[in-house]
Amino acid sequence: MSAEKTKEASAVEDLYKAFGVLADAKDKAGEHESEFRSFLAATKGNVGEKRLASQFICRFFKYFPSAQDDAIQALFELCEDPDASIRRQAVKDIPALCRGCPEKVSRFADALSMLLGTDDTQEVSSIHAALYTLFSINMKGVMEGIFTRLLQTGEEEDGSDEVMGLIRERLLKFLVAKVKQYGDLDKDVEDYIMQQSKKLLEDVTKDEFIAVMELLRSLKTMATVQSRQQLVEMVVDQAALDEPFEASDPDCVDRLLHCVKSATPMFSKNVHSKQFVSYMCDHVLPVLKEVVSPDEETNIQLEVLKTFAEISEFTGDMDKLDTRLNTVFAALLEHMPPPPSEGSVEAASTEDPKLNFSQVECLMYAFHQMGRRLPGFLAEEVNSERLKDFRVRLQYMALSSQICTKRLKEALQGKSGELLRTDENKKRVVALKLFTNITVLVKDLMHNPPAYKVAITLSWRPTRPESKITETNENAPAAGAKRNITPITYDSSDGKKGSNPKQARTLYQPPSGKFSDKAGSYNNYNNGNSYGGYNNRGYRGSWRGRGGFRGRGRRGARGGAQTTGFYQNKLS
Repeated sequence: MSAEKTKEASAVEDLYKAFGVLADAKDKAGEHESEFRSFLAATKGNVGEKRLASQFICRFFKYFPSAQDDAIQALFELCEDPDASIRRQAVKDIPALCRGCPEKVSRFADALSMLLGTDDTQEVSSIHAALYTLFSINMKGVMEGIFTRLLQTGEEEDGSDEVMGLIRERLLKFLVAKVKQYGDLDKDVEDYIMQQSKKLLEDVTKDEFIAVMELLRSLKTMATVQSRQQLVEMVVDQAALDEPFEASDPDCVDRLLHCVKSATPMFSKNVHSKQFVSYMCDHVLPVLKEVVSPDEETNIQLEVLKTFAEISEFTGDMDKLDTRLNTVFAALLEHMPPPPSEGSVEAASTEDPKLNFSQVECLMYAFHQMGRRLPGFLAEEVNSERLKDFRVRLQYMALSSQICTKRLKEALQGKSGELLRTDENKKRVVALKLFTNITVLVKDLMHNPPAYKVAITLSWRPTRPESKITETNENAPAAGAKRNITPITYDSSDGKKGSNPKQARTLYQPPSGKFSDKAGSYNNYNNGNSYGGYNNRGYRGSWRGRGGFRGRGRRGARGGAQTTGFYQNKLS
């Protein structure tokens, strides 16, 4: 045993002697290649030799161009060493090597990326630290190395698919965090990220798709119309809008909603949503009742309508607008029945209406947004019967909405501070916004001809800084002047309009207790949570195979293969 320790001590001493020779030589260290190669040989030795060899190789690497390939290979072997302390030492030393040779950053970033398949949390932290340091040395080089690993394919062995999935997940999270932390990137770096992300999106799982979208939206270049349009086109490709919509397939529904939601922040008056709106009008709304929910808690029909309403604002010039607007109108009428009894709206108010206010808000908002591009849909003489029937339904909806609004205000009256923060009162506040929106939209559509001027914030969205509902009106009175408010009037049974409907009717009394589904409860609104909650439910693990998105879901694992070991970039 003593002889063995003596041998180890002698080997370590020889390494220090070689180090001294190279350190003393300074800029002429390249003249002593034999000493440098002794470091390479030490990577086959004991623990102490390996740790010293890692440090010394990285220290003098730049002076020996002819031995660099062998040195890189030796470091890769240390990164795969069975001893975790040796692996961590090699990872820690790599940034020192790259400071002297920035052109090697991409190669080492690729190697470090592959090491992220480890289960050792300390090792993962040291790899992240090394990659962070490499960013400050050569940012584009790090991106090249990371995307090389993300796009890597190879021979697949047992268990490798799970390891590669873990590596991709950790790399994407790292990229998103780093890009957000760094702030403004150089234009060539952002362009490179865009180009490589397009390739990556050809074969991703659902979670990877979401991460890539988050990465791209964080880029400074997304402030330009051209870049936002490119991102929308990338999402359109992922959404597979050239394929039929399978309402009975939860994965198909899930994919479409994720894609639309990813593209929604990009839409504006210059970046249009017409491809998604057209697809939903043609393929989704006609079969909305058949759409399958991935779980019992999700009101998937309402989620679809919310998503549709959010993108209807920026359709731009759309083909077949009359046909598609008619589809939206028909869907709206399904949720806006005429008064349930013959005669006037006032008489109908004494019965129990079956109204889904949440769905009405979504569809009425979408119709209002799209209808402003085709005002003749209701206003033309040929559509007079359509308008007449629609106004009766609007009157019935307005009356029911106003009654529910009154009851909500009574329930909220005198409550402030902590009382308004209870779950029940939060729901009431959101419901109040919903009924207010419907009332305002009805008033706009009740104009003769129907108007499309009012602007509202959908009830489930955060209130805009200018929280007041605004309406464009050239004849608006000056500040401080009295306004002449024209109330919504209701047709009587003889076809005449009454100026004071309150005198001719008995107020409708909603069912006892909280607003029932028949009366359009505000709870009905909350049966379908906002899309943020919908995203996080974790639907069925696979999206048609691995992802359901273009590439991975349809043809299985990319290229039918993935690499397995830690690093497969060894020199031949």
